[in-house]
Amino acid sequence: MKFPGLYVCCMATLLLGSGINAATMPDAGQDKRVEWKIQQTWPIAGKILGMVNSLDGKFVFFLNDKQQVQVFNNQGQLQGSIPVGEGVSAIDISPQGELLYLINNTSQSFTSVAVSFVVDIDTKGAPFKGPADAPVTITLFTDFECPYCRQIIPLLDEVMEKNPKTVKLSFKNMPLKFHKLAEPSAKAALAANEQGKFWPFHDRLFAEPKLSEETIKKTAVDLKLDIPRFEKDMESPNIQNKLQKDILDAQTAGVTGTPTVFINGRTPRQRNLEGYQAIIDDELQKLGKK
Repeated sequence: MKFPGLYVCCMATLLLGSGINAATMPDAGQDKRVEWKIQQTWPIAGKILGMVNSLDGKFVFFLNDKQQVQVFNNQGQLQGSIPVGEGVSAIDISPQGELLYLINNTSQSFTSVAVSFVVDIDTKGAPFKGPADAPVTITLFTDFECPYCRQIIPLLDEVMEKNPKTVKLSFKNMPLKFHKLAEPSAKAALAANEQGKFWPFHDRLFAEPKLSEETIKKTAVDLKLDIPRFEKDMESPNIQNKLQKDILDAQTAGVTGTPTVFINGRTPRQRNLEGYQAIIDDELQKLGKK
């Protein structure tokens, strides 16, 4: 479900986590055993009947008296509103917020609603394979030193082989801090991309059982790159800016680990060919391409 992103004017102000209006209490204070400091204050539409947040802290759901559930991210930005039936008076969610549970005391009913979050990811300038104008884009956030990122490659190859004209795979770096060679590898791959050799470089690095600086240099030599240009590009502001943009895009999209895949901004629930293909087919049908 893609939220409409409808913003509603402020009707009430809620202090997240306390249920106390921020205007009625000081910004900070302490007594012998309790200290407090206001972290955020968000504008909320209507009278709040219930509130719940996902266990990962990414989303907060507010049920109001306007027959809506408003969904905010943890920065207080409204993601969208879900209409609910008259009489709904209580809500709950599954751990990640993918299921919304509604209690209607008027009709004495329980309703479960599947919720998915669609994020906008800028893939302009990112290395990709497949048709440039493909209607479906798979965006992969990955780390060259992550063993799980290596394991997902055969699945992505299978998806691309099955959808040669309708799917594009865009690559985004997310080097994890505890992987010492992840960032140098990312810079090296982006530098190889400047010479049109990103995917061969990518494949060689992921084929290595253990990365090292020597491996990175040898890969560049084996692929017959212009080595002085390659080394200069690796340290250039241009490559650094591209890497930082990938990292910022990952943070904006709520990526917390690798590999993370989005299909036209949607997160697959199943990491297999059937799960990916179901989303691809759904996207193609919505776009009138199937």
